[in-house]
Amino acid sequence: MGVGRISQPVNNGISILLVDDEPQIVEVLERYLSDEGFQIHKAYDGASAVTIAAAQRPSLVLLDLKLPGMSGFEAFREIRTASTVPIIMLTSRGEEVDRIVGLELGADDYITKPFSPREVVARIKAVLRRAHASPATVAAAPSSVIHNGDIEIDPQDHEVRVRGAVVALTPTEFRILELLAANPGRTFTRAQLLDKIKGDELEIYDRTLDRHVANLRHKIEADASSPRYVLTVFGVGYKMAKLS
Repeated sequence: MGVGRISQPVNNGISILLVDDEPQIVEVLERYLSDEGFQIHKAYDGASAVTIAAAQRPSLVLLDLKLPGMSGFEAFREIRTASTVPIIMLTSRGEEVDRIVGLELGADDYITKPFSPREVVARIKAVLRRAHASPATVAAAPSSVIHNGDIEIDPQDHEVRVRGAVVALTPTEFRILELLAANPGRTFTRAQLLDKIKGDELEIYDRTLDRHVANLRHKIEADASSPRYVLTVFGVGYKMAKLS
């Protein structure tokens, strides 16, 4: 594990955990991210990534899925069990199955190798913006607690309670739920949802959005196969049911 130098104060206090078994890739990304003011932690295998993530509590994890020993998928699950930290996957070009599985697990974005270090920096900034920004519209001020049925959403504390119990959501899941709950009864097309929840440089596609919604339903619905809250408007998109 190492901490990179900080040459700009703009991202002071924001730390990134880089996980890849190729030291050269880690060193290049560390240089670019350090120049942007990020603090850097490094791991070269899955087990170390889990340990460092628990100890250092990074702001974001950039995780290669092809790792020696504990795989990137296993490390992903371990990290996700303990935290909702944003995770960006690194996959090899053409490995669509890996990307789909990662998105089903709740990844916030993916980047294919080979990549431009500048693209990685842009993607990280986009995911961090999405993790900390609130998409709630005039229907509910960002600092106002949103209530709908048994769901309570606190945008300021970034907390969701369902029937009184706190539910851990990924940043993307939180933004989807917050936007829909702030506008109960309003149907959002997939394009509108994608526009609201993505960063400027982030690629989220219809299929990815559907995966995030499915994961969200498994966490907030009593029966994900027969949702009460997040409803599908077939051929259009999604909406939040109006509940008293």
